[in-house]
Amino acid sequence: MSLERFINQAVSSWMSEEGPDSDIVLSSRIRLARNFDNVKFPTLFSHEEAQSVILKMEEILRESNFSKFGQIELLKIDELQPLQKRVLVEKHLISPNLAEESPYGAVLLTENEEVSIMLNEEDHIRIQCLFPGLQLTEALDAANEIDDWLESHIHFGFDEKHGYLTSCPTNVGTGLRASVMMHLPGLMLTQQINRIIPAINQLGLVVRGIYGEGSEALGNIFQISNQITLGKSEEDICRDLKGVVSQLISQERSAREALRKTSNIQLEDRVFRSYGVLTNCRVIETKEAAKCLSDVRLGIDMGYIEDLPKNILNELMILTQPGFLQQYAGGHLRPDERDIRRAALIRERLKMEQEK
Repeated sequence: MSLERFINQAVSSWMSEEGPDSDIVLSSRIRLARNFDNVKFPTLFSHEEAQSVILKMEEILRESNFSKFGQIELLKIDELQPLQKRVLVEKHLISPNLAEESPYGAVLLTENEEVSIMLNEEDHIRIQCLFPGLQLTEALDAANEIDDWLESHIHFGFDEKHGYLTSCPTNVGTGLRASVMMHLPGLMLTQQINRIIPAINQLGLVVRGIYGEGSEALGNIFQISNQITLGKSEEDICRDLKGVVSQLISQERSAREALRKTSNIQLEDRVFRSYGVLTNCRVIETKEAAKCLSDVRLGIDMGYIEDLPKNILNELMILTQPGFLQQYAGGHLRPDERDIRRAALIRERLKMEQEK
């Protein structure tokens, strides 16, 4: 398979399209946790109860496919190969927990992969909408439409006082997790990020790495999300998160301008050194690739590099992950083989842009 064809098949819309403030905000995600009112939570349910959740979703799809988002396909996790599961995690379409620890899991995916609905993860249903750029309101509207569609077929666990009932108490209430993925190299290079993160945490938000809880902020990419789901409406949660994100956007742009004024030639040199590594390397590890891709993306956003699209960071941060590399190679690769393949894929992808 050619790289161009592979990219066209592998890249989700949030990776390839631009949205508001997409020079800093890579994506916005809304996730709603829901549970059947007459089935035990996944931490306690039986095999038969787990199957009843999947059978009900299959019945709903047969009778009432939600056509607004295109065809929806149901994939059972235990029928997927380990590499296929890993790719879905790398594309942010399923959680690592669903891929690794849920024997009765499944996922419903729309054609453009903006919507994924995980089944039998920590909760019976987790609706996820993933949009490019800062589009929390649009993602929430889409998630609410899907929620209404499902609720017309399913009685969800709900309490008038506490709201939606979930397996983990921290999700009780709205069941909402809203998150924004941001590229913050300016705040990292000016060493402001260590001061900012504790301040964000005090506002009831949490800052994590590219793949959520427990992951590193590879390539200066951070996820900012809400922690509180009880006592606030979905709209309030998204408004509060958007307010903090808007401040971060302003601070990141200020940091970049400060770097331009005080260290312009050094920053330009850093950008083109990283570009040189990516266009010429024969072996490159994940962390070095992420660092160089972040530098190049910063160079694109600041006008140092003019012949590359902004979304190339989004694409290559995903395409150079271990699962994708092995999928493109057509089989298992040792770590050293992945480093060689990663370098080759990056060189080929950059060459494609240069030849356009």
